[in-house]
Amino acid sequence: MNSIHTIAFDADDTLWINEPYFQEAEAAFCRLFENDHPYPFVAGELLTTEICNLHLYGYGIKGFMLCMAETAVRISHGRAPLSLMSEILAIGHDLLQKPVELLEGVTETLNALTGKYRLIAATKGDLLDQERKLKKSGLLACFHHIEIMSDKKTEDYRKLMDHLDCRPEHFLMIGNSMKSDILPVLETGGYAAYVPYHVTWAHEQHDDTPESERFMQVKNIRELLKFL
Repeated sequence: MNSIHTIAFDADDTLWINEPYFQEAEAAFCRLFENDHPYPFVAGELLTTEICNLHLYGYGIKGFMLCMAETAVRISHGRAPLSLMSEILAIGHDLLQKPVELLEGVTETLNALTGKYRLIAATKGDLLDQERKLKKSGLLACFHHIEIMSDKKTEDYRKLMDHLDCRPEHFLMIGNSMKSDILPVLETGGYAAYVPYHVTWAHEQHDDTPESERFMQVKNIRELLKFL
């Protein structure tokens, strides 16, 4: 850990609340069909649509809105009324206006690390929405660089490190997704710290814990200060 001089933070569910808002939106969408289909069926169809469209829409609320509309058309066999589409748009618009609620210990941790390390925000999602959340978070001044990524695979992290002129052994990624924040960074030769969150999108779930001297897991983001 003594070799690290660049620390990248995931944003959603690492710095602030995100997935619970998506789960609320999913529940609102499923309720639109409660007279015709059970909740698990609608939720499963929506997840299938999201995963199938990731290569087209990427990650974020706008893609989620399109997936709700597509799912509504499919499970209604093309008979979804325009009024239903208006309700779907309302769900999406509400999601886009959710408050930015920082997780416990985030401000304290970033303030303690600022000036000692080069801090980076590296997150997936819709560009405008993530920029909005970063501005409202009050954390912008902490970061040397903001990277809103279309995906978080090994090659994406290599490109980020090249852009930062940072070798993997000097890079630490902190996040709540084993699949997106931890495993790809370890594959580059970098360090990764897993900060679990109590809910995780089904597509991001990963059960195995990596065995690597460059991996660490903490109970909360504040605990990182014991090691940095």
